[in-house]
Amino acid sequence: MKLIRLYARVLSLLRRQARLAWFLTVANLALAGAQFAEPVLFGRVIDTLTGSGGQAGEGVWAHLVMLLILWVGFGLFNIGCSTLVALYADRLAHQERHAVLADYFEHLLELPMSYHGDVHSGRLMKIMLEGTDSLWGLWVGFFRDHLAAFVSFFFLLPLSLFMNWRLAVLLMFLCVVFAALTVFVMRKTEELQASVNEHYSELAERASDTLGNIALVHSFARIDAEVSGLKHVIDKLLAAQIPVLSWWALISVLTRASTTLTILTIIIVGAVLHFQGLATVGEIVTFMAFANMLIQRLQDVVSFTNRIFTETPRLEEFFNVLDTIPALRDLPNAVDPGRMQGHVEFRNVSFSYDGKRPAVLDVDVTIKPGETIALVGQTGAGKSTALALLHRSFDPQSGAILIDGVDLRDIQLVALRRNIGVVFQEGLLFNRSIADNLRLGKPDATDEELRDAAARAQALDFIERSPAGFDSRVGERGRKLSGGERQRLSIARALLKDPPILILDEATSALDAKTESQVMAALDEAMKGRTTFVIAHRLATIRKADRILMFSGGKIIEAGSFDELVARNGAFAELARAQYLAPSLTADQVNEAPGAAEPEAAKTT
Repeated sequence: MKLIRLYARVLSLLRRQARLAWFLTVANLALAGAQFAEPVLFGRVIDTLTGSGGQAGEGVWAHLVMLLILWVGFGLFNIGCSTLVALYADRLAHQERHAVLADYFEHLLELPMSYHGDVHSGRLMKIMLEGTDSLWGLWVGFFRDHLAAFVSFFFLLPLSLFMNWRLAVLLMFLCVVFAALTVFVMRKTEELQASVNEHYSELAERASDTLGNIALVHSFARIDAEVSGLKHVIDKLLAAQIPVLSWWALISVLTRASTTLTILTIIIVGAVLHFQGLATVGEIVTFMAFANMLIQRLQDVVSFTNRIFTETPRLEEFFNVLDTIPALRDLPNAVDPGRMQGHVEFRNVSFSYDGKRPAVLDVDVTIKPGETIALVGQTGAGKSTALALLHRSFDPQSGAILIDGVDLRDIQLVALRRNIGVVFQEGLLFNRSIADNLRLGKPDATDEELRDAAARAQALDFIERSPAGFDSRVGERGRKLSGGERQRLSIARALLKDPPILILDEATSALDAKTESQVMAALDEAMKGRTTFVIAHRLATIRKADRILMFSGGKIIEAGSFDELVARNGAFAELARAQYLAPSLTADQVNEAPGAAEPEAAKTT
């Protein structure tokens, strides 16, 4: 029943091409009925010849000519119908394969970052390619072989019973034996086949992981170790695969043996019945052809069962991804507010990744349009999570985040992210041209706008030095560029987007001191008139921020300007002194610091 339900779902994906699918189904029904004409007509010819007593009478010739004309007619019909089925089955399968692949890819992109953090990209690619390949093969097989094979039984068995029920019993017995053997082999190999597919997924993950970190492999001289690890996975895969192949090979051997045994049995039983006057020579010949056809159809059924059985783990993985419901979806009444002003409010926002330890806890802060807010704190303090919530990579488990007075959950995701620009700590680039990467934020940007954004991000010089300029490809993940060049392109991309809210996640961390000062000057200009959030570990880059939020344990423990926080002599001042951005204080100065409570002063000292 599991295989039947899975196969039904595979076929249900053809509903977009329902008209063509029904045409192919009707054509297969016609073919299944017409293919039995040849053995029946052949038997009639034999009976006509044996019944003539060796005399070529006029009636005999007329009967033979009529039978031969019918034979030719059915043959031409089979050829024409088979050609149409083969042609349109391929066309249908290819079209639907690409359509489903595009649907899967779109669905994959809609899944949240948390999902992609848990599932390796190599596995997802393997599932996509193998899943659509499996669908294509099953669709083509269904219309070319499987449907005709199954329908044949509904024609063959009643027809054989009508012609000679005694010989038909032999064919039915053969069907029962095949069905029992197939079920037996399926039960023996089901668990093994699931293990085989898991090893294939592990193989894809490992190969993708290694190729994605080729610099690491070379720098640590791990070529032999990585190849050895891959071979170990292959060995496990073969250890699981070979027993499966052996069981299905047994079915193939039994099929060939049964062909000979069935034909011999029909000849012997047919001869006995003929001498008793219960079967004609033509009927014996017809049933011999029926037996060959039945064996062939049973082989098709076994092949189909083997195919669907082999593909089941891949298809289950494919459908499991398709059935994954995105954690973030637009509400039915979600709105597109257009360009927003950038008034941001965090109202007692809390969030936890595992439901145990809070990543953000009771964050309550209001940011006015145009303010520059810096978020500082130790790694894991909650800075990035807070801004991920603003970008709606996740939804808070309690509290709410509002922009211009509207809850993020009431804003369409596309509209929200159109209003927010992000420059990540790592310069994320596609393996496309520089112009294509810059236009991600503004697809209709002119060449002049590209040049202006690149110039403001201090990127124009190295772009113009490239042989193809803005048409130069950057390589996989931008590997043809230096870290600083990648980061400057990321900043240019955000400037080109011109969002009312800008997030800078360690945006200058990959730049040298000279370039950093140039880019910071450009960012100072770009931040005017927009709400900007800056995550920074180097406090020198945030001295001009309107407010600094000091995070610890997911909470905001201090807030104020740079000078205010240094004067307060709390956790931020300690961090500033560690980076030589504030003078060291004596114990007396600590106690006299404004706003410094006695216990806090003791703790700082």
